[in-house]
Amino acid sequence: MSIRHHDKMLIVDFGSQVTQLIARRLRESGVYCEIHPFQRAAAAFAGDAVRPKAAILSGGPASAARSECPKIPQVLLDSGIPLFGICYGQQILMEQLGGRVESGRHREFGRAYISALPDQRDDPIFDGFLESETEEVWMSHGDRVVREAPGFKIIGQSPNAPMAIVADSKRRYYGVQFHPEVHHTPNGGKLLRNFARVAGFSFDWSMSSFREEAVAHIRRYVGTSKIVCGLSGGVDSSVTALLVHEAVGSQLTCIFVDHGMLRRGEAAEVPRLFRKHYNIPVESVDSQDLFLSKLEGVEDPEAKRKIIGELFVQVFQERAKSLGNANFLAQGTLYPDVIESVSASGGPSSKIKSHHNVGGLPAKMKFRVVEPLRTLFKDEVRKLGRELGLPESFVGRHPFPGPGLAIRCPGAVTRSKLEILRQADAVFIDQIRAYGLYDEIWQAFAAILPVKSVGVMGDDRTYEFTCVLRAVTSVDGMTADYFPFQHSFLSETANRIINEVPGLNRVVYDITSKPPGTIEWE
Repeated sequence: MSIRHHDKMLIVDFGSQVTQLIARRLRESGVYCEIHPFQRAAAAFAGDAVRPKAAILSGGPASAARSECPKIPQVLLDSGIPLFGICYGQQILMEQLGGRVESGRHREFGRAYISALPDQRDDPIFDGFLESETEEVWMSHGDRVVREAPGFKIIGQSPNAPMAIVADSKRRYYGVQFHPEVHHTPNGGKLLRNFARVAGFSFDWSMSSFREEAVAHIRRYVGTSKIVCGLSGGVDSSVTALLVHEAVGSQLTCIFVDHGMLRRGEAAEVPRLFRKHYNIPVESVDSQDLFLSKLEGVEDPEAKRKIIGELFVQVFQERAKSLGNANFLAQGTLYPDVIESVSASGGPSSKIKSHHNVGGLPAKMKFRVVEPLRTLFKDEVRKLGRELGLPESFVGRHPFPGPGLAIRCPGAVTRSKLEILRQADAVFIDQIRAYGLYDEIWQAFAAILPVKSVGVMGDDRTYEFTCVLRAVTSVDGMTADYFPFQHSFLSETANRIINEVPGLNRVVYDITSKPPGTIEWE
């Protein structure tokens, strides 16, 4: 979906895993931006859909000191628009404009402190940034600039990065060695906002404007055709349903699929709650036998996701026939789904895992896909949900993956293991709610490991499964940290699970952050 009526920032993706955080920081300031891989940036710049007012060059894993490295499209350098290079983006900007980058001798990862050169503090890029003597930033690089390009001057430096910030104020070009987009650069958002201000942005993008433009786009795209929406009851699919319904009204039918891997009570609760709040048709389809039979004996997590994605589409296509051949399928795909399934808009970053509604979709299907949220992060979707009047009972729900409990059950999925998992998960969430912690946690769930261990209950030996509890704090799902429960909470919860859930004799708590782990287990 293109946004036609706002100043646009083009983000050229050179493969950084955190490129999308640049977009997040800018959107928080009211700047609309689109991410395009460097291979397609020239086409995006030339096309009517983008027409950027400025561009940001992301970080990436390549070395600008190598001749075969990814390059900035020449059309951007010739265009005269302001440019802002981050890490690799700074290095390749310097290299292509006549500076020099040195490889591998000055590696720097983690926290660093930069300072402005005394005679450069008045540069508008520093407004609200570097107000004290030093500013905390996050470095992650193996190369560094050793000679700035003609026209540039050094305006900021750190002990290990003498050209931490360079600028050509005449052309409104800037380059920084650190990452202003990450959480570990506390005031990095101010730096990006200052660049947008230098570039003349009007900061007029909001969830209200996104809603208006998304509705108009859906109407143009769908026309008078019928459309089905895969409804899971989570905030993503619920917001998608409301947005599509606002656009096309009675042309929409929501389909709730019980694939046998839902949480306890969800198959009845979700359709009931949705019908209660909205006058939108919801069809419930019991497909437990279909899904579980196809997953029997399948252990590989990618294979699970592919099977589930294909079966979802199969069910939707069968239901679409009964509705008079609906031609469109609406899904609650978000930016993190796209990023982890492929890479940002097809860029060079690594694939992490397939999502059932992105990488898990079959290559050929009869539907045309409508994904109005695919450029939004989870917190932005929640804002949009409130904009649409979605009740907090939906807006504040913890994320639940489309493949459901299948990816919280490493190894083969069986009905007995799923039932154990449902019970353990229900106890865990009940405990979290009882302690008033639900809204402090971004996502919480139980997983069941494919191993058994020896235990003792009363005077009897047991040999049963291990349950893993997982609870994380996050903003957008791109990074996450474990929630610091009190030991008394964990002890009480583990005791309840062991006593109330047959089939488990051991409970552990997962304290892995993302990265290096992912939030889900598969």
